[in-house]
Amino acid sequence: MSNFIQYMFSKKSLLIVLVLLLGGSIFFAVQSSSTRKEPGSRFERILQLIGEFLEEGHYNPKKIDDAFSKVVFAKFLKDLDGDKTYFLKADIDEFKKYETRIDDEIHGARLESFYVINNAYKKRMEEVALLYKEILQKPFDFSVDEKYVDDPDRRSYAKNEVERKEFWRLKLKYYTLDRYVDLVEQQEKNKGKEGYVAKTTVQMEKEAREKVLKTFDRMFDRFRNRFKDEDRFNYLVNGITETMDPHTSYLPPLEKIAFDEQMSAGEFFGIGASLLEEDGNIKITTIVPAGAAAKSGEIQVGDIVLKVAQGNAEPQDLTGFEVPDAVRLIRGKKGTEVRLTIKKPSGAIKVVTMIREKIDLEENRAKSTIIKGPDNHKIGYIYLPAFYADFQDANGNRCAQDVAKEIVKLKAESIDGLIIDLRTNGGGSLMETVEMVGLFIEEGPVVQVKSRDEAPTILRDRNKNVLWNGPLTVMVNEFSASASEIFAGAIQDYKRGVIVGSTSTYGKGTVQRNIELDRASWTSNNPSDLGNIKLTLQKFYRVTGASTQLKGVVPDIVLPDQYEYLKLREKDEPNALSWDEIGSAQYKTWKSDVDFNYIVQQSKQRVSQSPSFKLISEKSDWLGKYDDKHFSLKVDKFRQDKKVLGNTIQTIDSLIKLQTPLDVQNLEVDLAAIKGITSKEERNKVFINRLKTDIHLGETVNIMSDMIRQYFIAQNKQSARSEGK
Repeated sequence: MSNFIQYMFSKKSLLIVLVLLLGGSIFFAVQSSSTRKEPGSRFERILQLIGEFLEEGHYNPKKIDDAFSKVVFAKFLKDLDGDKTYFLKADIDEFKKYETRIDDEIHGARLESFYVINNAYKKRMEEVALLYKEILQKPFDFSVDEKYVDDPDRRSYAKNEVERKEFWRLKLKYYTLDRYVDLVEQQEKNKGKEGYVAKTTVQMEKEAREKVLKTFDRMFDRFRNRFKDEDRFNYLVNGITETMDPHTSYLPPLEKIAFDEQMSAGEFFGIGASLLEEDGNIKITTIVPAGAAAKSGEIQVGDIVLKVAQGNAEPQDLTGFEVPDAVRLIRGKKGTEVRLTIKKPSGAIKVVTMIREKIDLEENRAKSTIIKGPDNHKIGYIYLPAFYADFQDANGNRCAQDVAKEIVKLKAESIDGLIIDLRTNGGGSLMETVEMVGLFIEEGPVVQVKSRDEAPTILRDRNKNVLWNGPLTVMVNEFSASASEIFAGAIQDYKRGVIVGSTSTYGKGTVQRNIELDRASWTSNNPSDLGNIKLTLQKFYRVTGASTQLKGVVPDIVLPDQYEYLKLREKDEPNALSWDEIGSAQYKTWKSDVDFNYIVQQSKQRVSQSPSFKLISEKSDWLGKYDDKHFSLKVDKFRQDKKVLGNTIQTIDSLIKLQTPLDVQNLEVDLAAIKGITSKEERNKVFINRLKTDIHLGETVNIMSDMIRQYFIAQNKQSARSEGK
């Protein structure tokens, strides 16, 4: 262990100050430890440094021993061959000798496991590259009742090459059948139209097979020529870091990072989503709040983009594409139509149509409207996509200031209650979160932040002024994370307002920082030689002492949610840090004029009597149980299964839209600011129309109206008592 690293991580407070001063990056310049042999290769240096930082710096490190090594070993094999389609059982048996060696290699033993497994992978990949070409030379018979099981947990590695070939035959038949059905359905749709030319089933089967061949040619060409030893080694290192916790990760050397950053500029243009290639698929990793993807309401992080179509043109299959190539297909001229065929984590497949647009940074800021509720109550609504802050500019945009401005505008309109919408808000600036909580409470602690082996630091609101003291609700969902959970948790703990949403928020209660490995190396290498580690250093706790980690925030009122079945929260990560609690901070709850128990019961009664919410629960439960890994390869059965799944998705899409639209209006001052700016007027129209049909917002408006009634009754009683005196 490097004495310098050990010293730095024994001074946690100094470390965190250094983190803040350097904007999130930590730099070390150290000498080699006298107790450890200097590693002989670059890969060995990376492994040992990663191990040191994990053991000495991670918030809650697991012991790097044989048990840890077994988990990493299994994860590395899964990352390389997740489908169990390359390696044979004999390979796995041979690899077993390295199952408990990876921890030794992290601690300084010569690196062997990676090279042995990597060399075997390259050999098997070349064998399969010949195999798929051979299989696709012959037609498939879709009248035979065969099954394709796309779930590696339900099968073992092939005992021999014959078994492996049979699995690949079924896999390629499934891919071909999927494209064959697309062609059949397209022909049925176009039948009778001008220029229609019928194709035989034989012609369509051959065309589907040729498409699959082209797809796998592209994929294997990339495996052979672009997927290098370095990339596979990164899989191993990330297997190590992610075994510690899912948010600790290894970032490859700066040359690769610079390339990725250059490409990411394109990823955010057009639909407002960033992409990642994983296991030959293109996956959605982040969504820009103001982009077309977010506005569609149908695309989420974790979705796989199967196909891309330009308007009504034939879709392009993305299997085997790299991110830059996929980006070039997805982005295009402003105002043009793009159709994505996406696959949900459940296996559900749907087509989402969007209009490309340039992302306007102003669209990522807080915005407000007024909603007319029951009894003509005027309800203020503020949408906050992120807890943003411009640290490079003292006068730059900050979300707490922007929310305060929106509240001032809404108060000028004499609103009766206020809704803060944090759905799909992934977090951001911690200090902005603290300041924003301060808009609604007099003063007090907001969140506790704890470093390893240190007493927690309490972050407080010290401003006694309250900008809004009326009825308040906060909307969240399973994608509300980090800072969103701190805000919602504080409002709930102070009993300042009612939290409304899915069964819980995301559950990310940890803090990470980037550390350059080169600065902690034994030699002064090129600063881009070893890469970075994003290391979990701290944990968040609510003022009650309960962590937001894993459990997130459980709303006071839970509404049936169409994404509940996706299983994408922190608690669904096998290596997530556990939930725990520390001592409570001293705080005073808000003296409320609202009976929260009554409000909760009223909402439960409405929801229980709502056919839409009942069906959302039923259909979402069905999707959660849907066996998306077991496919019939008989064409009639395949089409029937596809139809049932599509109808279920379509039903849910219709249910989440209110039949009677809400009365949602812009503030006149906001309309005046965008008047004559066509692009902004169009985006605003989309925003308002989406709110009008939002079933979850509709019930939140009902909840708010119940709160307003109670608030007015209490205020009238208090006024009467004052007059009596």
